Amino acid sequence: MNTQTRQGKSSEVAPTQQQKPTTTPHVVIVGGGFGGLQVAKELGKQPVHITIIDRHNFHLFQPMLYQVATAGLSPSDISNPIRAILEKQDNTGTLMAEVTGIDLDEQQVLLGDRQAVHYDYLVLATGATSNYFGHPEWQQLAPGLKSINDALTVRRTVLSAFEAAEREPDEQKRRALLTFVLVGGGPTGVELAGAIAELAHQSLKCNFRHINPDMTRIILVQGPDRILPGFPASLAQQASRKLQRMGVEIKTGKHVKEVRKDGVMVGDEHLATENIIWTAGVKASPAGKWLHADVDHDGRVKVQPDLSVPGHNNIFVIGDTALVTQNGKHLPGLAPVAIQEGKYVASIIASRATGNTIRQSPFHYFDKGTLATVGRGFGIVDIGPIRFSGLLAWLTWLFVHIFFLIGLRSRILVFLEYAWIYITFQRGTRIILPENDIRQP
Repeated sequence: MNTQTRQGKSSEVAPTQQQKPTTTPHVVIVGGGFGGLQVAKELGKQPVHITIIDRHNFHLFQPMLYQVATAGLSPSDISNPIRAILEKQDNTGTLMAEVTGIDLDEQQVLLGDRQAVHYDYLVLATGATSNYFGHPEWQQLAPGLKSINDALTVRRTVLSAFEAAEREPDEQKRRALLTFVLVGGGPTGVELAGAIAELAHQSLKCNFRHINPDMTRIILVQGPDRILPGFPASLAQQASRKLQRMGVEIKTGKHVKEVRKDGVMVGDEHLATENIIWTAGVKASPAGKWLHADVDHDGRVKVQPDLSVPGHNNIFVIGDTALVTQNGKHLPGLAPVAIQEGKYVASIIASRATGNTIRQSPFHYFDKGTLATVGRGFGIVDIGPIRFSGLLAWLTWLFVHIFFLIGLRSRILVFLEYAWIYITFQRGTRIILPENDIRQP
């Protein structure tokens, strides 16, 4: 959540209709992503009153956001209204609002319209944004991929580049228009690079008369010495070879030094391009500032073993905003981590609400594996000792992601869209929206 911190006492803020409860504990959840939604679902039948606050009115399935960015899916295919998801939970209410701060003394969540919501338990699942590593000015030239607006911006950038190249008489400028530089070789960068390659070399193959989309140059830049550092080296190498067969250039061990309108400096090399997409790392929401808590260099709150904030055992931080260490390593910002953390926090709140004083054991993440796709029909799977790649891995990725989509409608639509793309190579949402038509919901 992109917010500004505001601290204040309750006398300075007009109260909302959510007054301080007298008997039933009030659980306030900030953020309707994977973690926050899981907490709400787990507490649906518990003796608590729940208010979930999000600046959007929908839950977004981020793992498939790159498909929206490359015209494979529409935003409505991977998003669902939060109210509809929780409509059968009589103890749950939803507020579409911007959180600006937390009054720790009065136990209130402060909203942007000078309102406040009292809490007995507070769960912050506020997610993360793109990390430009001290260069926020690069955001205007290199959009990230964390929201629907980001995805639509990337889609407009990619499709408009081909349209501009079609009418560009200058060969040098045309090549810059058909060059795409992706900064960051994690799963998002790899999946997006593969999808752009398919779009250029397959879906758009016969659509233009003055350019050949096969001229498209896709460059994936990665600071570390290999892509997909979260995967075993053998799987990362297979993914790298697959990308190279698809025409993607991979530059590893090099960092971006400068981002300009005419291109990007990678090490000592200048890459002329008008299309830069940022997929390199994330930074946490301002939740740590709201709490005056100890945070790491990416803004993640250093939580206790039970995911609570030091000094505040009724405030929990989960998902991308929490720094959780297990076996000497920080847990990654993945949906399965947030979901398990949500279940764990809900169990603590439920125990306390029912008078159970048994102390919970520390949170422990059970790693069910990691998956990624590299274009059409190729994926990589890392599940404990089981590691494989290829078509079966791609089908595994597809099945798992469709299963975790919320709502039968979304599952059916996404399955049909993937089947259509697989059979025909065509992407059905190649609509370029003017910039002014892309607004925050």
